[in-house]
Amino acid sequence: MKLILLACLVALAAAAPRPDEDEAKILVDERQATADGNFNYRYETENGISEDRLGTPGSEGQSNMQGTFRFTSPEGELIVVTYIADEFGLRAESPHLPQPHPLPAHAIEQIRVAEEQRAQGITFEK
Repeated sequence: MKLILLACLVALAAAAPRPDEDEAKILVDERQATADGNFNYRYETENGISEDRLGTPGSEGQSNMQGTFRFTSPEGELIVVTYIADEFGLRAESPHLPQPHPLPAHAIEQIRVAEEQRAQGITFEK
């Protein structure tokens, strides 16, 4: 019986959760919310991850949000992203986000011609 009890205790100890080396302690956690739908929060962890977010009720029932988040890339570079999310969609800005390639000159010219034709009332059937 003692052997079974010892085996159960060893199994229990082996199954006990261990602190994860990848987990970071939260250094700052500030939150405020009001009944009218406004809110803001800020958090920061010991490994440099942080976010500041402000929210307000949107004109179409959505939550409008704006803020900034920061973290360190695996290469050790600080990444900062600023964003706005509202009825017009998400707009995020950071030099680290991919950027679209510029349009070639012929595409810009086609757009200009199409706008000119549209202004003259010229339309094309699909």
